[in-house]
Amino acid sequence: MSRGGGKGPGLKDKLDGNELDLSLCDLNEVPVRELAALPKATVLDLSCNNLISLPSDFCSLMHLVKLDLSKNRLQQLPLDFGRLVNLQHLDLLKNRLVTLPVSFAQLKNLKWLDLKDNPLDPVLAKVAGDCLDEKQCKQAAVRVLQHMKAIQSEQDRQRQQKLQAEREMEKKREAEQRAKEAQERELRKREKAEEKERRRREYDAQKAAKQEMEKKTKKETVQTRKPTSSSRPLQPPRHRHSWSRSVLRVLLFVLFCILCTVAACKLTELQRQPLCVSINTLYEDVVAALQNHKTLQNLLQRNS
Repeated sequence: MSRGGGKGPGLKDKLDGNELDLSLCDLNEVPVRELAALPKATVLDLSCNNLISLPSDFCSLMHLVKLDLSKNRLQQLPLDFGRLVNLQHLDLLKNRLVTLPVSFAQLKNLKWLDLKDNPLDPVLAKVAGDCLDEKQCKQAAVRVLQHMKAIQSEQDRQRQQKLQAEREMEKKREAEQRAKEAQERELRKREKAEEKERRRREYDAQKAAKQEMEKKTKKETVQTRKPTSSSRPLQPPRHRHSWSRSVLRVLLFVLFCILCTVAACKLTELQRQPLCVSINTLYEDVVAALQNHKTLQNLLQRNS
C-alpha cells in the first residue's frame, strides 16, 4: 500500500472477517473506491494517519458499522456525514474538530462516541463531556445526537420561517403589483374617458360654430336679396300682372267668338237654323235693351 491510497489486492489482504485495519499506514487520503468494493468490511480502522479531510464520497460507505478516525488531523467532517446511518461506533479522538455537521443528527443508530482532545466549541464540548469509559462514551453519543437534533430542528424552523417570510414577501409583492396594475388601469381608463369627453366637447363646439356660420350666411343672403324702399319703387308682383292679362285675353277671345257666331247667323244661310234663330233673337233682345238704356240716359240728362 502506498501513502496516497491503498490498492485493491492490498486492502483485500488486510481484511480480517468484517474488519479492515488501515491504521498506521501514513495515509493522506482515504481509498474510498477500494473500500466501496469491500462491503463486508463493516469495521474500518483509519487511526494514526495523516488525514486532513474526508472526501464527500466517503459518505457512500453506508455499510460501515464501526469507524475509528482517531489521531488524525481532521478539521471537519463532510456535510452529509449523516448518510452513514448504520454507524454505531465512532472514534474521533485527538483531531482538530471544532464543530460537527448538522447531518450528524441523522446517525440514529450511533451508540458510542469519543470526541476527546479536539478544540470543540464550548457548547458542544460541554454536551459531549468525557469519554473515559464505556458508559461515558455511550452517554456522549446520546447527548451529542440530541444536541445536533436540536440544532437541526432550530435550523429547520429558521429555514421554514425564512421560506414563510419569503412567501409572504412574495405575496406582498404580488399584491402590490396587482394594486399597481389596477391603479394603472384605472388611470388609463380615466384618461381615456377625459380624452373622449374633450373630443366630444370639441365636436359640439365645431358643430355649434358651423351652425352659427350657416345662420349668419343665410341672414346675409336674405338681407342682400331684400329690396329697399329708397333704392327701388314698389312694383306689383309679376304673377298678378300675368294673370290679369291672361283673363283679358280669354274675355277678348270669347267676345270675338260671339261676334263671329252672330255674324255667321246674320249674314249666312245658317240664320234659319234653330241655333242661329235663338242667337239672333238673343242678339235683338240685347240690342233693344241697350237702346232702351241709352234712351233712359238721354231722358235723365234732359230732366237734369
